[in-house]
Amino acid sequence: MTATATPPIDDAPARASIAIALAASLAGALALAVSTPSLTAGVLGFVLVALGLARGWRTAVTLGGAGLFCGVVLAGLVGAPASVVVFATAATVVAWDVATFGIEVGEELGREADTRRLELVHAGASSVVAAIPAGIGLALFRTASGGTALVPIALLCGAVVLVVVLRP
Repeated sequence: MTATATPPIDDAPARASIAIALAASLAGALALAVSTPSLTAGVLGFVLVALGLARGWRTAVTLGGAGLFCGVVLAGLVGAPASVVVFATAATVVAWDVATFGIEVGEELGREADTRRLELVHAGASSVVAAIPAGIGLALFRTASGGTALVPIALLCGAVVLVVVLRP
């Protein structure tokens, strides 16, 4: 009897999640071009998210998300428009969530599995979970006649908590 060896499963992150997470993190980083420090933090965050997706490293993705979020805070502190701060924050949340989900899907099902529909549904749900508090935060900001742009960021932090808690 001869045993046939099965080829190893490619556990790299899922392809659709990679594309969506990179697009979201790039959009968030580019939105932070309101100051040099915020843009620098955003670009560093984007690079770390990309590295994490290339290698399947959750830690790099999380550090990248933190870098993007630091860029958001810096943009808010220099007086960036609230819409820019809210957009960059929502993009950061979506990028981090979709990237970590893509890594998990790759590890559990393999890269070659047909998971596009699953990934698109997850990315859509993540976008909605980020967009609802973003819209509420922006509306509250506009109703309150300005102030610091950190109020919408606080609401979007709540979205981050929701995304983390609601994840399977």
